[in-house]
Amino acid sequence: MSKLVDDPYEIEPFVPILLPQLKRAKEEVSDPECRNVCEKAYSQLELTSKKAPIWARIERAKVLASLNTAAAGAKLHEATANYAVGLALSMLDLKLLDEALWKTALTPHLKLTLPAAKIEGVVKSWLEVCAKDVHIEEEKEEVDDAEQLCDCQFSLAYGNKVLLNQTVLKLKRGFRYGLCGKNDSGKTSLMRAIANQQVEGFPPPTELRTMFVETDVQGEAKDGSGKLLSELSVLDFVANHAGLKHYGVTEAMAREKLLSVGFAEDATPNPDGTMPAADLTKQVGRLSGGWRMKVALTRAMLMKADILLLDEPTNHLDPGNVKWVIDYLTSLTHVTSIIVSHDIKVLDQVCTHVLHIENLKLKMFKGNLSYVAENHVPALLSYFELKATKFHMRFPTPGMLEGVSSKGKHIMKMTNISFTYPGAPKAQLTGVTVRVSLATRAACIGANGAGKSTMIKLLTGELEPDKGSGEVWKHPNARVAYVAQHAFHHIEHHLDLTPNEYIRWRYEHGSDKEGVEKVTTKLTPEDEEAMKKPFIIDVEAVDKNGAKVIKQEKRVFNRFTDGRRQMQKSKEQEYEINWVGDMNFTTWVSRAKLVAAGPVWVKLLKHCDERIAAKATQLVRPLTQKVVEGHLADVGLEAEFATHSRMGALSGGQKVKVVLAGSMWNTPHIVILDEPTNYLDRDSLGAMAEAINAYEGGIVIISHNAQFVDQVCPEVWHLENHTLNLKGSYDWLESANKEAAKLEKQADSYIDGQGNEIKVQKAKKPASKAELKKIKKEIADKRKSGIECYTDEELEAAGFLVEQ
Repeated sequence: MSKLVDDPYEIEPFVPILLPQLKRAKEEVSDPECRNVCEKAYSQLELTSKKAPIWARIERAKVLASLNTAAAGAKLHEATANYAVGLALSMLDLKLLDEALWKTALTPHLKLTLPAAKIEGVVKSWLEVCAKDVHIEEEKEEVDDAEQLCDCQFSLAYGNKVLLNQTVLKLKRGFRYGLCGKNDSGKTSLMRAIANQQVEGFPPPTELRTMFVETDVQGEAKDGSGKLLSELSVLDFVANHAGLKHYGVTEAMAREKLLSVGFAEDATPNPDGTMPAADLTKQVGRLSGGWRMKVALTRAMLMKADILLLDEPTNHLDPGNVKWVIDYLTSLTHVTSIIVSHDIKVLDQVCTHVLHIENLKLKMFKGNLSYVAENHVPALLSYFELKATKFHMRFPTPGMLEGVSSKGKHIMKMTNISFTYPGAPKAQLTGVTVRVSLATRAACIGANGAGKSTMIKLLTGELEPDKGSGEVWKHPNARVAYVAQHAFHHIEHHLDLTPNEYIRWRYEHGSDKEGVEKVTTKLTPEDEEAMKKPFIIDVEAVDKNGAKVIKQEKRVFNRFTDGRRQMQKSKEQEYEINWVGDMNFTTWVSRAKLVAAGPVWVKLLKHCDERIAAKATQLVRPLTQKVVEGHLADVGLEAEFATHSRMGALSGGQKVKVVLAGSMWNTPHIVILDEPTNYLDRDSLGAMAEAINAYEGGIVIISHNAQFVDQVCPEVWHLENHTLNLKGSYDWLESANKEAAKLEKQADSYIDGQGNEIKVQKAKKPASKAELKKIKKEIADKRKSGIECYTDEELEAAGFLVEQ
């Protein structure tokens, strides 16, 4: 509530009473949440009390003197004059400066002491003098010839949070406004409110065409016929948009505009044999983020909107498409744009004005971002700095992995993978090889449509590579958090829950209810039939003589008990299985035997491994409100929003934090982030960068944000020409070469070019530095004593070099 009063004039009487009480409360109250709220209220009131005043108080004597001046020497009755001064002083305290109101209130009293003919002139001149003393004149708006599209005063709230309070919005044709403010200040909410006609005084659609440009297509959203929007082709998605049909847009017009922005007519291969990144027949749900943005902008072009509302228009875009968006926006001389972006270069090149949200008010400045920051709002650029100032993020500690003693040991890998979309004549990816360890800090980059997200889905098992193209492997105990590029659809079904309730619902049975069903683990009807076939197992029995023997029986699989152990001699894993017929009858079967039994067992083992890995988290992190609240605080979501606000009332940046926290509850060993910088302000990005650098697990990031990538990822995976190239740090390449060399040395034989098997003698393990030092000392001592020893040539040949 302290934010609703932004004038020091209004809070002046309360400051001496409230500030000491709030200061005491923020230091002494036992409830930490209450202390936090008191701290915020104290800081806000203190800040408001020190602001430059909009209004000033006027003393009674000055009001009386100004009345005598306005009366031009006329003799006033003392009691009547004092009463009129009291009324005027009350209206000035209430900021009532309407001339008609003053005349109505004062005329009945002044006519007792002044001639009727003079009263109107006295009241007018009296008000003019007093108004100059109490109202500090604001900066005058620059005069220009541009057509004014709107001039409205309004307030805006989202859920139980006030975003703007009695603020003014003025827009003119052809200007491009950069909308700036701290995260959660209401930037996106303001644009949605304008688009949905929820801003008081904003012109209706019959007078002003407004288009909100957004890229995300909700997974369950449907068109008028009930078909999922994500399943529509690009052409149908644009041509059948209800709003565009209303303005007479035909399919032919939609086709022409889509082709002009780079879409192909159909999925016909290009002359060089490659497939087009996007075509008119492709489903919208399968487009990359960059091409979704082009679809959204195309709809805005066809609508011929007067005002474009663009929320992060360059998100997901590679540099070439970013330039295309900049050129397009700057070419619109008769269209007004309001742009929210975290890209300084975009705002500098596009914007003619800046709209700044601060303290629940909108203030407009002429000039691009850098100019406004330099001349008017120095703190403006701090919104774009990649550093944490308000809060810090902390990713959960992943915990130990069985058999992994080094952070550099690979726990996920793909080797020589190829992938072809169904019906496509050519592979999307060929010969892709990657290695991921706990020490990995890799950025996956490439043009829109290059296959970055496809490659990650292959790595996580959501997609299956072409048969015979290679293998994908993950450590059985490794937990992986994958935050997809369009992950909001998970929480969009739970907007009536708080983030805390959502996470507790999501993991109430241990495993992740929102986990994406993976192609590599999905059971087909053929798999279901294969599971019904008898499986030969070893069962311990007693023979006629009372001796224990092992006999074989045929049993039908019922379920895994989630029991798993490691055999002492072979170090191989065994799984406990319950068989049909007797709920208490279980046996242990080795992993190798299960894998050899067929593909269905590989899928079942993956399910079992994931359940066991999820249960490991439950032992150290109980799913209670308090623990979940702390987990949400670790990603920067305060208890006020984490436990006491429904997700429907959260901003885009806050929803990203909920998605991040939800995916990381199971303390993952590897975190894969697909475009994590979307919707996050610079402070949140700085906090995320700090968390990544301190995280003890591996990180793989898909992002076009070069500043963010450079700060956290020394290793770069560059997808280009349908394959993967390594840039930046070559730590992974060196480790891969060392691993290959090690395997080669350990090989018993190899096949030469003529097909002959050649036996290879295994190389001896090289001596350690300590062993070398000891040998050198022994050789030196023997030489000093005259004892015959190896020659230098012999030692060098053996791998030693002895200094004389």
